[in-house]
Amino acid sequence: MPFVNIRVTREGVTPDQKARLIKGVTELLVDVLGKSPATTFVVIDEVDMENWGVGGMPVADWRASQKVIEP
Repeated sequence: MPFVNIRVTREGVTPDQKARLIKGVTELLVDVLGKSPATTFVVIDEVDMENWGVGGMPVADWRASQKVIEP
């Protein structure tokens, strides 16, 4: 009975995108591990931006530091 937890920042992930994630992850577990879709659980948690960090800083600051300035 696989359980997959997907966490994304709360930035307007649409219901269609969530449905595609659930379907895709379920199909991956069927293809790779031979698991039954009927007993595969996928949960999507949306996390507020201020509660998410990467590289030792809030994700908004990290993203700003990663932007490449094009000429």
